[in-house]
Amino acid sequence: MSKKTWIIGGVAVLAIAGATILGRSLNHANDSKGSTGSNKVTTLKVAHTQNYVPYDFVDEKGESDGYEVAVLKAIDEKLPDYKFEYTGTSDDDLLIGLESGKYDIGTKGAWYTEERAKKFIIPKEPIGASIIGFTVRKEDADKYKNIDDFAKEKGKLVPISPQNAQWNVIKEYNEKHKDQQIELTAAESFKVADAYAWVLEGRYDAFFDIKLSFEKAVTDKDGSYHQYADKLSWFAYKGIPTYPLIHKDKKTKNLRKNTARPSKN
Repeated sequence: MSKKTWIIGGVAVLAIAGATILGRSLNHANDSKGSTGSNKVTTLKVAHTQNYVPYDFVDEKGESDGYEVAVLKAIDEKLPDYKFEYTGTSDDDLLIGLESGKYDIGTKGAWYTEERAKKFIIPKEPIGASIIGFTVRKEDADKYKNIDDFAKEKGKLVPISPQNAQWNVIKEYNEKHKDQQIELTAAESFKVADAYAWVLEGRYDAFFDIKLSFEKAVTDKDGSYHQYADKLSWFAYKGIPTYPLIHKDKKTKNLRKNTARPSKN
């Protein structure tokens, strides 16, 4: 079996396992609540990013779609005492809305971080995985075959927001490789098109990019940046589990008891 097939299969298995295990956990919560004799249906507002193809997005019909959204919809079908209502929104609104209680659940291809664990309920099991790697100029594909090559050659990475979980991934790599650091430059959010352009023009040597996002945007003939397909290449670093984030309040109390992972703090 090829590495590519194994990675894709792993994503599918994680998604299915996440749906099954999280669904069972929530069903257990429902069983406990159901023993009181209440048949009340609790509506949970689910927010998801609207342009994060193929994980979470709004399709051409205006409907919520994507790998993670599909897992949540499968979970919803298993929970007769819950009804999920979906809203596509921005990253910022999703996170702010989760903290304020505007939304009960949020999904955005989120990775686990201690900071997020302090603010939200994070299930024990993931609902998917994202394969993170580096988009580089095709002419540098032999020079940068893996993250160690990039670090040793002192490649210049497109800036990352410190609030982005990708920042922590590079930070963790640097902590384990004191003799070959990747320089981290802080930046606010920017358009993906800018990152690709910066790499192409030589301003930076690589963009820390999600595999499926690269494939959808660059490799796919209908991708927004397919015109760069013959000039850009991508290599993998590692797969990172993704989780839904759940607001902490009485409404989600049963979910918290049965799905939250213990905090390390």
